[in-house]
Amino acid sequence: MSRWERMKRWLMTLRRIIRNGCINFVRNSSLSLAAIAVMVITLTIVLSSIIANATFTNTVSGITNKINVSIFLNDSVTSSQKDQLLAELKKLPNVKSVEYLSKEQVLVNFKKQVSEDANRLEAIQSTDKPLPATIHIKPIDTNKIGEIKTFLDKPSITALQKFPTSYSGETKIAVDNITRAAAFLQKAGLVGVLVFAVISMLIIFNTIQMAIFNRRDEITIMRLLGASTSFIRGPFVVESVIYGILSAVISIILLNGLFVVSSSTLQASSLGLLDINYANQYFGNHFWLFLTMQLIVGIFIGTVSSVVATRRYLKFKTTK
Repeated sequence: MSRWERMKRWLMTLRRIIRNGCINFVRNSSLSLAAIAVMVITLTIVLSSIIANATFTNTVSGITNKINVSIFLNDSVTSSQKDQLLAELKKLPNVKSVEYLSKEQVLVNFKKQVSEDANRLEAIQSTDKPLPATIHIKPIDTNKIGEIKTFLDKPSITALQKFPTSYSGETKIAVDNITRAAAFLQKAGLVGVLVFAVISMLIIFNTIQMAIFNRRDEITIMRLLGASTSFIRGPFVVESVIYGILSAVISIILLNGLFVVSSSTLQASSLGLLDINYANQYFGNHFWLFLTMQLIVGIFIGTVSSVVATRRYLKFKTTK
């Protein structure tokens, strides 16, 4: 048999496998609809978890980016002491940036902030440079902001401070709560995706198992007539791939409709940490990426589940 004839025969076999898979999909419409329904829910939850995690991360990132540690210097601090302190702060591993504001700069900034508050503005103007020079420290990782606080608690550093650092008391508690929430949301999102992916695989696995059981007599006849193992197993894999493709498309359509409805009916731009506007924009900007991802995930889950199921429940003495 020539190479072309072998290729032609292989293509013919592949076409028959795909056709049989499509026929089986239509024939077992009740099982197919059940499998697709569960897979749609799973893929929707997986994609929703990804979007929600990205939205939470953006919200928390916006909050944490505003977090810094402020040092309020004594008026007696000399220029050399200030320069030495700035140099030491910049050497700390968790310091992203250090900004020094003189008493005059602090006063100007404060006046801008209270420009609409006549009483506070009049009170600050009646005093002579009441606000101390300040150093703002921006951390790289807010989860490790305690390292900066430990350095600032050294006696040699506290002696230069007029007031306690901004990272203390209720502010410290609030910052710590935000950083813990950010870490928890990221881990929870990843765990949620993995859990629902496993659930989906188990459901497809059981669906294929039921399909094999329902067609056990037909499979036996095909085997007796000399059908190869791959020809018998192939349609089940094709059937599962169809589950994945249809589920991915339906899932994307449902989410797209959900975001269209939410953007037109929900008046609030956010629900707690969930920024609706950002989530809608994020979904729209990554629509084709999400569609591709859903197709890949759906096909992968369906293929792996069907291959495992057929290998377990379609055991033949030969592998021809």
